[in-house]
Parts: sequence; structure tokens; C-alpha cells
Amino acid sequence: MTREESIEAEQLLTNLCQEIADGKPWFIALMQTIARWPLPEETVGKRHYRYLVSGEAFDWLLLAERLCDAVGDLIPREEHEALLFFGQPPLDLSEEEFRRLMGHAKYRAHLNHLYGVTLEEMLHLVIEEDVHKEQRSRVWENHLSVDEEAFQRLYGRARQDLLAQFRQEQGMGDDTTISLTEAKEFTYWLFKYRLRYCDPARVASDTRRALSMLRRLEPCRARCLGNTLREPPSVIEVP
Repeated sequence: MTREESIEAEQLLTNLCQEIADGKPWFIALMQTIARWPLPEETVGKRHYRYLVSGEAFDWLLLAERLCDAVGDLIPREEHEALLFFGQPPLDLSEEEFRRLMGHAKYRAHLNHLYGVTLEEMLHLVIEEDVHKEQRSRVWENHLSVDEEAFQRLYGRARQDLLAQFRQEQGMGDDTTISLTEAKEFTYWLFKYRLRYCDPARVASDTRRALSMLRRLEPCRARCLGNTLREPPSVIEVP
């Protein structure tokens, strides 16, 4: 983060507060600030925010959380919570309006996060649900843990082996714990690993199942995304 970027971010925060205080719809002002935001990550107090996962996947709701915290009571509490907890904006925007407000580059990076982090997490839940059902019907057999069995089915390898490879590629040391930020980076890495090594037909089928799980667990967010969730686009080119 350069000094110029830091100054620009502070000015954007000041402008955001002023625009909302002057009566501009807060979500429009928020999205326009997100479109202009220059920092891929920053530390505020004791908390570190990384908005761009692996330099490719934009977590816009994390940036929205940061900006909403800075704005404080200027945003109605119910609308604030609906956005951050359920991904539900206070305005009924079309996909094209949402894309225009966020800006083309950030919107594409948002799709990377949607498919590479959010849906990968949903897919884990889908496979874990399958494993739970199968293990309940075979109670006398010795089983791997649900998490380990899910990793074997999705990636053909143990979770610890994949985490070790991920950390080695990223130049990280071994650790017994994993932070939330690293967990997101790892999830995105797993998504790209799966695209690279798994059968394309299986990848498409798994994506549809993950989308179904997202609609089931997060209906508000799924509704807001509209056409984006109907057919997965090719948003990432994996070498």
C-alpha cells in the first residue's frame, strides 16, 4: 500500500460519509466507493482485511463490511445486517446494474470469488452431506472423518497433503492452525486445483450441486445474483 493509495482511501471514506449524510442512497454510495477503492488489503486497528484473494478473487462483502463500519450509524441497522449477513442489498438491482456500479474489473474478480471461494465452500457442504448419509447407513464400518472423506472424493488426496502443497507453493511455513484469511486462500487454491485435475463433466456437475446448496442456504444472496448463478461462466483460465 502506497501513501497515495492510503490518502485516496481516506478521502473516499470521507466522501462516502458526506454523501450518505447529504441524502444519497447509502448502497449506491457504498458501491461507487467500492468501485473506486484502491487497496487490495489493509490493516485497521488489530484487524487485517484482504479484499483480493490470491490477487484474483474480490471479496466485495468484506470491503462492504469495512466501509459500513466506518460509516457507522448513517446506515440503518436492519439494512446493514441484511447486507453483511445475508448478502441482501436494500435496493432491487438487476445484474447489469450491479455490474455497472461495481465496475467491470472488480465484477469479474467478484465472480472469481463467487465460484472459487463461496461455491467451493458450498461444494464441500454438499459432499459432506453425502458422506454423512452414507456413513449412517453403514454404521459397522470404519470410516475416515467426514472432512477427510470429502477431500478424498473432491481432490483425490488428503487435506493435510494438499494444505502442505499449498503452503509450499505460497512460501509459507508449516503451522498447526489456519487463519480465516489463509483458509480463503486455500479454498481458492483448491478450486483451481480441481479445475486443473478433475474431469470437466464432473466439475460442471459439482458446480450445479454447489449452486443448488447456495440457493438452499442463502436464498437472499442467490436471488440478488440472479442470472449470474444460472450458468457458470469461464471466469478463470487455469494454466
